[in-house]
Amino acid sequence: MRRKGPDMYYNDLNTHLRSRFGCKVYKLSLSTGGTCPNRDGTCGTDGCIFCDGAGFFAAKAPSVAEQLHEAKARVAAKVPAGSRYIAYFQDFTATYAPLPLLRERFTQAIQDPEVVALSVATRPDCLPEDVMALLQELGAIKPVWVELGLQTIHEETARFIRRGYELPVFDEAVKKLKKAGLEVIVHLIFGLPGETEEMMLESVDYVGNSGADGVKLHLLHVLEGTDLATHYRETPFPLPSMEEYIALLERCIARLPREMVIHRLTGDGAKKNLIAPLWTGDKKRVLNAIRTTFVSHDVQQGSDR
Repeated sequence: MRRKGPDMYYNDLNTHLRSRFGCKVYKLSLSTGGTCPNRDGTCGTDGCIFCDGAGFFAAKAPSVAEQLHEAKARVAAKVPAGSRYIAYFQDFTATYAPLPLLRERFTQAIQDPEVVALSVATRPDCLPEDVMALLQELGAIKPVWVELGLQTIHEETARFIRRGYELPVFDEAVKKLKKAGLEVIVHLIFGLPGETEEMMLESVDYVGNSGADGVKLHLLHVLEGTDLATHYRETPFPLPSMEEYIALLERCIARLPREMVIHRLTGDGAKKNLIAPLWTGDKKRVLNAIRTTFVSHDVQQGSDR
């Protein structure tokens, strides 16, 4: 969302990508075929409380070449000529697999001539030295982004959602990734049970000062098939209305560094599994409401720093 002129409402991902790569850039969701230490017993067996274990939207073909072909085909109708792609290893913990497999899959993806960057979604406790070395090696070929699922800085909430690691682990991961010349994107979830708005803003401030390059802001979704759904039915907790959520976003944007890229302002769960909040099911309406409010209130990223 840019003004007509040099100022911006916030440093949005689409504008950043077009400026950086000179064209429209789409993400292609891919899979390493691995799992998660929070599911295989390493640090847990049930996953995070909100995870439905569906593997998100990643392609499932056995080879990365096939996955890329399938993913490109899915977006072909809306991709203008000259567009490029980010190879996004999205499902579960994308660095939690044997190193030879990771090398094979990440290398195949980054070598695709239409791919301009590699993005890897993982946990800060799943970045051993050999994986770090691989990512640094690949980063010399094309930009490499590492997405870390922090969700909250508050340890009581982290234990409740079964995150499986403590905050210093995140701090150390960011430090190592930045030293290796890699870009860091942090996920935060708003609306976690027991968290006040001030607690959420404390997480925003922490990420804003962490050295991360980007942030993804999500609203908590209660989905069928999750332990969170069971908890929600047994012990209902409040979730923000659309208006309340947008007001929170305004405060967040004002507190984030102006140079930090905002990769996402809200997420959308599968409608067929969505229990709450139901208003998030109409993504177009939500994005239009955010845009209208930001323009009306003259929201400026970094204005409160």
